[in-house]
Amino acid sequence: MPATIYLHWAATSYSWVRSGLYHTIIGGDGRLHRLHAYSIDLPAHTWRRNSNAVALSCACMGGRPDPWTLPPTEAQLEALCREAAQVARSWGWGAADIGIERVMTHAEAASNRDGQWMHENYGPVIWGGTGERWDFLQLTRNGPPTGGDQLRQRIRSVLAAPQLPPELPLQSSEAALVFRRAATMPARGQELAVEIDAAGSSWALAAELLAPYEIPYAWEASRRRILVGSLDVVPSFREDQVQPSVGWPLFEMTLQSGNAPVILRGILRENRAWCRVLEFAEEFGISVTFDPFVLLERRGG
Repeated sequence: MPATIYLHWAATSYSWVRSGLYHTIIGGDGRLHRLHAYSIDLPAHTWRRNSNAVALSCACMGGRPDPWTLPPTEAQLEALCREAAQVARSWGWGAADIGIERVMTHAEAASNRDGQWMHENYGPVIWGGTGERWDFLQLTRNGPPTGGDQLRQRIRSVLAAPQLPPELPLQSSEAALVFRRAATMPARGQELAVEIDAAGSSWALAAELLAPYEIPYAWEASRRRILVGSLDVVPSFREDQVQPSVGWPLFEMTLQSGNAPVILRGILRENRAWCRVLEFAEEFGISVTFDPFVLLERRGG
């Protein structure tokens, strides 16, 4: 099948996050939980349509017995469309390329609305289906059954907006993450150069964090991704993952195995990958001390 982006709701609470099903889950507040690299296929998000596909899902519509007690929030819809646009742009698509053949809701996919008969119709009853899946048939309670069209139009609008060069902040300098001062800290007995942001968090170049611990990695510039060759890392999929709202282009650090789970995300500044030092240490099982902040040995656990 040609590359396709599928838009889902998870039929859960707003805070639900679980790896293995979707590439990215969007919480009720619009926060992105990037779980798997977009370059790999996941096996179970859209029946018989999982190959060459990316699945984005909003954690919502889990109300019982009425799913509309937990509807998609505006923050979720905005984040969903922006992330879909980002994926589309990374594949070389423009606004004119966003049609139902390339971006589909699960309701549309379940009903084979793209004209490809992949399976029996298990989509909305109004489209002749069994009603088993109706993700984004509507965006609001009692809304028109044009959710897919509305989402695609919003994605087109994002893609049509002017883009800054990738080395510049995506937002104004007032909104972007700013490094306030440079410093150094010990990391496994070596001096590590860091930058301190306005919140007091330390950031360092990802390559300079990986090197002292002899963790093998490869940088994929076209995908803005660091592939890590390590068998003893289990990503925590932390709640405070770096978000696009920091204002800089993002990169991801993923495991070079299995379904390529995302370990962490960081920023690209002057074409170099930076990540938060403490987050890196926690994800890779590195012991730390505070006052002063020091990275010790990698002990795991």
